[in-house]
Amino acid sequence: MGVNPPGRTDTDRSDADHPGRSDADHPGQPDADRLGRLLGDPGLAWLLERARRRMAAGRPLTGTVTLARPDELQREAAERLLGRAPGAGRSLTVRLDAVDAVLRRSGAGPDGLEAAVVALTGPVAVRTEVRDREERAWEDAYAPFDTLAFGLADWAERARGDGLVRRLARTPEAAGPLVGAAVRALRALPAVPPVSRATFAARHLSGAHALDEGTPLAALVLSGLRALTGFPDGSGAEWQREAWASAGLLRDDVSSTVLTLNLRGTPALDWAADEGEPAVLTLRSLARHAPSGALPGTGTVYVCENPAVLSAAADAFGPACPPMVCLQGQPSAAALALLRGLSGRGAGFLHHGDFDWGGMRIAATLGRGVAWRPWRFGAADYLAALARVTEPQRLTGAPVATPWDPDLAGALAEHGIRVEEEAVLDDLLSDLGEQARRGG
Repeated sequence: MGVNPPGRTDTDRSDADHPGRSDADHPGQPDADRLGRLLGDPGLAWLLERARRRMAAGRPLTGTVTLARPDELQREAAERLLGRAPGAGRSLTVRLDAVDAVLRRSGAGPDGLEAAVVALTGPVAVRTEVRDREERAWEDAYAPFDTLAFGLADWAERARGDGLVRRLARTPEAAGPLVGAAVRALRALPAVPPVSRATFAARHLSGAHALDEGTPLAALVLSGLRALTGFPDGSGAEWQREAWASAGLLRDDVSSTVLTLNLRGTPALDWAADEGEPAVLTLRSLARHAPSGALPGTGTVYVCENPAVLSAAADAFGPACPPMVCLQGQPSAAALALLRGLSGRGAGFLHHGDFDWGGMRIAATLGRGVAWRPWRFGAADYLAALARVTEPQRLTGAPVATPWDPDLAGALAEHGIRVEEEAVLDDLLSDLGEQARRGG
């Protein structure tokens, strides 16, 4: 293999071999054959790749590029391109400006190295431009969020900002249909009357299995409906079932229940009220035969957290006890459905719960579903109860705001002692007895 004298390249030789050929035949356009002989050598593939990387990063093709431990083919290809001995060091360094000059001088690449790289290897997407296009695509995918009402607009912003949609969809192409379907579902919630998730999905989405557990759409809709209903954080299958049910989407219509006393309006409830016995209502029964009887007296319903309170009230006052609803922990879908129905008929609610952070969370969740007033459930009541505690139990968990009485959260944090609802049972029964004597 011959070696070109310094300053002379294969392209120079090829011009002599083809008399009558001129760069002016195609001004400004790379000469594909000559360009291929100059830069298309396999030994220069690394050089083209380095040039592409710089172009993709938006950097100019100037300065040097270095190849560590080149083989002989790579050294010889560089020699033919630049017309110089590549040296015998451990690395091979090529000045990109020199390559650009060779291309322009030879006429094989009159627009220089960048145009030559594109001609030989195809268009190069600049990474900043790619990122800009991708961000625009994500913004287009998020567009359906803009149609959500105020109550869900804040959630939509969080879903964008915390990466929830990106984690679920991975690409903007997948995110668009995902967000669109989630928005359709959320705009149709809460479901009144409650329906099974499969029935809801068949009506509003792509099919009955669109909201099956484990799908990205189910995860996104569940996140949104919790913002809609104020359902608290949690985990596990039961928590998920109740979270869905809080918006009227049921796995079934009998698992969610609520404990009541002396409500009327159905034959079963009327019988239980006549006997002064507690009754358990399912979400199914509430959807089909909600209590419709007149509320006695002031129309006030007493809401407690623990079944022991309702049971003691039934024992003490029987049919004379004012109407009661027991939440048995976090308000279930059945409890919320019942209370919303009663509220629509003009009922007012007095609520009491445990004096601990769990009780405060339950009260806050209840307040997001229906309006209520505290029933011996303020700071003064807590301090009075503390005075009677004989075996203090320490508070656990994270503090919670108590907007119905801001001083209550401060008192709990200061004293750090929990007081269970049963510890103030006598006071609660006294209130219920007084109301019973007044005729409910």
